[in-house]
Amino acid sequence: MQKKNLHIITNSVIAIAMTLFFTTCESHLKDVNKMGVSANEPVGVSDSINVKYTDSGRLSANLVSPKMYDFSNRDFSYSEFPDGLVLHLYDQQNQRTTIFADYGIVYNNTNLIDLRGNVIAATQANDTLFAEQLYFDQKKEWLFTNKPATYRSDGLVTNGAGFDSDKDFNKTSVLGITGQYPVSE
Repeated sequence: MQKKNLHIITNSVIAIAMTLFFTTCESHLKDVNKMGVSANEPVGVSDSINVKYTDSGRLSANLVSPKMYDFSNRDFSYSEFPDGLVLHLYDQQNQRTTIFADYGIVYNNTNLIDLRGNVIAATQANDTLFAEQLYFDQKKEWLFTNKPATYRSDGLVTNGAGFDSDKDFNKTSVLGITGQYPVSE
C-alpha cells in the first residue's frame, strides 16, 4: 500500500512539473515572438522632419522629408525616408548643392547616406547630376555612384557608368564615359 501511494505521489509531482514546464515555455515563446516583431519595427516614426546640421556654428546641411522611420534599435542602426527627401549641402561661402531623391537611408554607424530613385543633384552654378542611386559620405563630404549617371555642366551633357565628386562639384569625374554632347538651348 505504501509503495502504491509513493508511486501516485511521484506521478503527481511529475505531472505538475511537466504542466509548469510547458506553461512556462509557452509564456517564454510568446515573449520571444513579441521581441521578434518589435525588433523589426522602427522605434520611432516622424512626420515632416527638417533636420539642420551645423559645423562650427555654420549651417553645413539640411535634410527635409515628409516621413522618417528610426531603426536605431538595430545592431547596424539607420534612419529610413520612404517618401523621399531633399538634402541641402552648404559650402564655406554658403553656396548650396541640393539633392532630391524618392527614397533614402542614413546609416548611423558609417555616416553614409544612400539616395535612391530619380536622384537629382543641382548646384547653384546649375551643374546637375541625374542618377538612380547616389551615395553621400558625410565625413569625407563626397558624392559617388557606380550606377549609370548623366552629368550636365559647362554646356556639355556627359553620360557614364558612374560618378565621383566633392559635395560642391568642384572635383567631378564621370566614370566610364558612354557619351558626351553639347547642350542645345
